[in-house]
Amino acid sequence: MIDLTHIRREYLKDGLRAKDLPVDPMALFELWMSQAADANLSDPTAMVVATVDDQGQPWQRIVLLKRFDEHGFVFFTNLGSRKATQLKHNSHISLLFPWHMLERQVAVTGVAQPLSTAEVVSYFMHRPKDSQIAAWVSKQSSPLSTRGVLEAKFLEMKQKFSKGEVPVPSFWGGYRVRASHIEFWQGGANRLHDRFLYTRQEATSAWEIERLAP
Repeated sequence: MIDLTHIRREYLKDGLRAKDLPVDPMALFELWMSQAADANLSDPTAMVVATVDDQGQPWQRIVLLKRFDEHGFVFFTNLGSRKATQLKHNSHISLLFPWHMLERQVAVTGVAQPLSTAEVVSYFMHRPKDSQIAAWVSKQSSPLSTRGVLEAKFLEMKQKFSKGEVPVPSFWGGYRVRASHIEFWQGGANRLHDRFLYTRQEATSAWEIERLAP
C-alpha cells in the first residue's frame, strides 16, 4: 500500500458567505466560471459527467460545457456513446466542475434533456472543420483494434468532405441538464469549508438555499 496521508495543504484563498449569495444560483455560477476563465485555468469548462447504467453502476468521464443559461447546462456527444445510451434509460445526471486552483467546486444534479435538431445544427456548424470530421469518424465507446484504424478513417472522411460543408451526423447530438440541485463549495482554513446548496422548488421554480456542514 502507498501511504498518501502526508500530502496535505490548507485552503486559504477565499470564503463564501450567505450574505453574498444571489437568489439565482446561475448568477453565482456565471461569476465563478468567469473567474475560472480569467485565472487562465486549464480547461475551465471541463466538467465530470456522471451517469448510471441499467445495473445501477455509476460511470464518469470529463466533458466540456458548451453553454449555460437559466434553462440549464449544455454539452454535446455522440448519441451512440456510453453516456448517451445510459441517459436513454435513466436521464438523471450529475456534473462536477473541479476548479482546484481556486479551491472551488460546483456540483450539479438534475435531468438531461435531448437538444432540438436546430440547436445541434447551430453548434455543429460553428465547430472547426476537423472537429466536424472527427464526429463522423469515431463510433464513441465502441471497441477499436488500433489507433491506425481511427487515423485512416479520419483521412478517408477528410477527403470525402474536402469540398463544401460537413453535414451533421445523424448519430451526433447534445443534452441540456435541467438542474434540481446546485452546490457551491469553497475551501476554508482548517477544513472548515463553505458549502451552500441551492434546491429548486418545482412548484414555483424558485431556489431554496441552505448552508451545509463541511
